[in-house]
Amino acid sequence: MAEIIAGIRVPDSTLAREATGLLREHGGPLLLAHSLRVYLFGAIQGRHRGWAIDHELFYVGAVFHDLGLTARYRSPDHRFEVDGANAARDFLRANGIDDESAGVVWDAIALHTTPEIPWHKRPEIALMNGGTAADVIGRGLDEIPVADREAILAAYPRVDFACGIVRAFVDGLADRPATAFGTFNADLLERGLPGYRRTNFCDLIDANPLGG
Repeated sequence: MAEIIAGIRVPDSTLAREATGLLREHGGPLLLAHSLRVYLFGAIQGRHRGWAIDHELFYVGAVFHDLGLTARYRSPDHRFEVDGANAARDFLRANGIDDESAGVVWDAIALHTTPEIPWHKRPEIALMNGGTAADVIGRGLDEIPVADREAILAAYPRVDFACGIVRAFVDGLADRPATAFGTFNADLLERGLPGYRRTNFCDLIDANPLGG
């Protein structure tokens, strides 16, 4: 029987169950709970705005959105968002989902840490950013009734989340710190990776061999 939390049905299709199984196997309890909260918070934001969304696609996107941090899915040279997006697209294609739908999920994951731009695209893409921001930094919680927040947190508690998510990012990016350039991921590495020094864009301008 499908789980219903805060009036939102958690997808229970074969596709959704297989995606959740990969998250359980490779993401661990912290990313599992976080990803389910992202789905639920984002879905409630969509309901608040009166948006129609493809809940199954949105769910798969939420499940994969941070898997690019994990040993199974991370690459040596891509941003973690791209790794997660690529993994989700491959998973969807392997399960017979058309390229257009897989492309929506790719965009949702690839853009989920990018300010503003996702909100000018399809609801599934916008709400991936919205659900993530709500869970990680509390932005957009005004669109989620307190009773719904409490129901979500009861189902998927934030156990040592603040420290745990920083550690997950640092561990997932430590061997490719250059991919953090131009993103908030540099903040996480600056906080948690000894010896890390962020690249300053002005320095790159100054070092351009074309000169001043």
